[in-house]
Amino acid sequence: MTIFGKIIRREVPADILYQDDLVTAFRDTGPQAPTHVLIVPNAAIPTAADVTARDEAALGRMFTVARKIAEQEGIAEKGYRLIVNCREDGGQEVFHLHMHLLGGRPLGRMLTGGPNG
Repeated sequence: MTIFGKIIRREVPADILYQDDLVTAFRDTGPQAPTHVLIVPNAAIPTAADVTARDEAALGRMFTVARKIAEQEGIAEKGYRLIVNCREDGGQEVFHLHMHLLGGRPLGRMLTGGPNG
C-alpha cells in the first residue's frame, strides 16, 4: 500500500479537495507551483503501463476533476499543466498512478535540456 492509498482511506491527513467513488484529489505537500494538486484513482493502479480498459471511467474522471479544480483555483483561464509520470525514467516516485495539476504561474517548457540533461 502506498501513501496515496492511505490518503484515499483518510488514514493520514491531507488537504483533500475532491473525493468520490472513483478518484481523490489533494494538494501536494511539496508543491512545484502555486497550485499543485494530485489527482489519483481510488483503485490502486501502480503505473500508467498497468492501465486496462476497466480503468477508463476513473481516468476520464481524473480529467474532469482536473478541469473542475483548475476552475476553483482560478487557473483555468490562463492555463495549467497536467502531468502523469510512468516508472523510474519517467520520474514516477509513488507507484500509485497519479496526475499532477500545476498552475498559477507561467510553467515554461515541458522539458529542459537535451537528451543528456
